[in-house]
Amino acid sequence: MEDNSLSFDPSGVGVQNGRFIGLPYAEQEARVVLQPVPWDVTVSFGEGTAGGPQNMLDVSSQLDLEDPRVPDAWKIGLFMRQPDAELAVLSAALRADAKACISALEAGHNPAEDESLTGKIQQVNRGGEYQKEWVRTRTAALMEKGKLVGLVGGDHSCPLGFLEALTARHSSFGILQIDAHMDLRKAYEGFTYSHASIFRNALAYPEIAKLVQVGIRDYCREELDFAASQGDRIEVFFDHDLQESRFVGETWHGICQTIIAGLPKEVYLSVDIDGLNPSLCPNTGTPVPGGLTFDEALHLGETIIQSGRIIIGFDLCEVAGAPHYWDGNVGARMLYRLSNLLASSQGLA
Repeated sequence: MEDNSLSFDPSGVGVQNGRFIGLPYAEQEARVVLQPVPWDVTVSFGEGTAGGPQNMLDVSSQLDLEDPRVPDAWKIGLFMRQPDAELAVLSAALRADAKACISALEAGHNPAEDESLTGKIQQVNRGGEYQKEWVRTRTAALMEKGKLVGLVGGDHSCPLGFLEALTARHSSFGILQIDAHMDLRKAYEGFTYSHASIFRNALAYPEIAKLVQVGIRDYCREELDFAASQGDRIEVFFDHDLQESRFVGETWHGICQTIIAGLPKEVYLSVDIDGLNPSLCPNTGTPVPGGLTFDEALHLGETIIQSGRIIIGFDLCEVAGAPHYWDGNVGARMLYRLSNLLASSQGLA
């Protein structure tokens, strides 16, 4: 097999070759593979995150390749698959059904009393089951080939199938979730696989031993009660508490060490872009004031590696699609750095 990396110039112009950052690796050569999921059926407010993977892929040619924490990171071997057109079409069709149900709820109506809307909810739920299995089979197949996998949403419902695939390979692991929201609602708005229910659903897998949530600043009583019912299995670091710690003089590094202290040896990293300050992602579906800076989020990931823990996979979700190129720019840079963290934790960099 020809080694295209030998002729690749990491200081050259980003080549529009359809690959992430114009990197020279094909999928079979890559050690880290990014699986896009163009899906945003159940989003509660702003639409467009189904286009996030394509947006990040399109703008990625503008990225420079030096990573201050990972020398020659581009040599790791990173490849991003093309977003699946058929899944995107299904997402758009089911989004129309979900939107009709959400509009009825917001108007004060009960969709359960309308046979037409009940049918739409059932359609959306069948679609969510299909998407979960679609993701599970593809991520499982990649891991079977020895690839490290990052999932690229799409809304935050997208990683559930990936998490299921990981439970077949890891008997016990934790999740570190960076997010503005807890995502612990039960079948939010009637949708079993709602973006707001992802971690309620994920905790049905006993292999997930711990969920640590960071940056949370928009949540409801149902979620607080559910988190409390799980005891030590869920640990929440609310944004207002993190900021208060900074105000009284604690360092971010010390806070990060506290955050990761309860995580097991193997960690899955889940990043909803709205966990960052909305100046970095103004067009995400549900932006919330506050949140982490870009570098704070990355330092938290670096602290995981420094502790000797291993990152077994990650997702980046809720990045807006075109024409929101600032969001895509920030998302693509986060995606590259997360991929490098994943590889570093596995001893590949």
